[in-house]
Amino acid sequence: MTANNERADWWKQAVVYQVYPRSFKDANGDGLGDIAGITSKIGYLKDLGVDALWLSPFYPSELADGGYDVIDYRNVDPRLGTMDDFDAMVDAAHGAGMKVMVDIVPNHTSDRHAMFQEALRAGRGSAARDRYIFREGRGEHGELPPNDWLSLFGGSAWERVDDGQWYLHIFAVQQPDLNWRNPEVHEEFNATFRFWSDHGTDGFRIDVAHGLAKDFHGASLEELGRRYPVHQVMNHDGMHPLWDRDEVHEIYHEWRKVFNEYQPPRFAVGEAWVVPEHQYRYASQDELGQVFNFEFAKADWTADAFRTAIEEGLESAQETHGSTTTWVMNNHDVPRSASRYGLPQVAAANYHQLAKDWILRDGTTYTEDRDLGERRARAAILMEAGLPGSM
Repeated sequence: MTANNERADWWKQAVVYQVYPRSFKDANGDGLGDIAGITSKIGYLKDLGVDALWLSPFYPSELADGGYDVIDYRNVDPRLGTMDDFDAMVDAAHGAGMKVMVDIVPNHTSDRHAMFQEALRAGRGSAARDRYIFREGRGEHGELPPNDWLSLFGGSAWERVDDGQWYLHIFAVQQPDLNWRNPEVHEEFNATFRFWSDHGTDGFRIDVAHGLAKDFHGASLEELGRRYPVHQVMNHDGMHPLWDRDEVHEIYHEWRKVFNEYQPPRFAVGEAWVVPEHQYRYASQDELGQVFNFEFAKADWTADAFRTAIEEGLESAQETHGSTTTWVMNNHDVPRSASRYGLPQVAAANYHQLAKDWILRDGTTYTEDRDLGERRARAAILMEAGLPGSM
């Protein structure tokens, strides 16, 4: 019988361990985790039963958003090591029977990225600016943003540059959104996938996978701003100008051709915060291959909540014909389960928000029962490990 780590579809039944490189292990004693530190813990990770490592962004970054503001997609932040260090880490992981996945951030770059700096210098109407989403402002002198969209990180979703134009940033102001209607953007990321694949990477986690394709046609930006709030991420009809549009799947069909240039084919898992009935499209074998089941991470500590999340995940995977569900209990975007399950139990609709409020208010509003939370988290992990699919 072929071991799972020797199968081309290893990702269908994998235990994936997320590593945030800057805090995981410091190998050189400078107070910051690094790539060599990951290499030094490969034996420990193997003993845990890990099948694959998912590395959160380790690229050059100003850390405006924990490394998700990428300055250079095809390099290692020099504070974390070198490309030689990365290659050594991949070799060590592969030698221990583990796969390596890296985080790709295709919705936006850092404002320090060479393409954005070129766009600032090039000015209005330039080919460089067309790689991003620049628009003229409202008001007598363009002094108002193009519409009233609010960033997911707070404040306006538009930032004005020196010559008066505005650029869209759904997240931090240091993260200008890319224009995926521009073929040069496609070429940039195709090159990035090939680069990391050539360096032995087995798969990719795709950040904001539901947000790349944007459509501002058919109505003014001002009208779109009134009708479609940025925070309305989940939608059923595919008509939101920013989220979960049909066109995004054309991008992933293109990426699949790049993934299939390699043997075994590279795979990807999408961070797609979409309604359950849309997940299967992202997980298609003609597209990314897999998608996170966030309903599991959002479930409160009740049998009904877990049952619903599991049933929806299994149904979505069945519709995909060839994929499996990726069960998510923890990641860098949600409060850890040991804390979530130790908070007061409330209605499922409010439970996730309660956990966020607890973090933001430093525990002053709600009391965490850590012992109870840890016991529940261990039980939930045992349940998760028994489900078909990856975790």
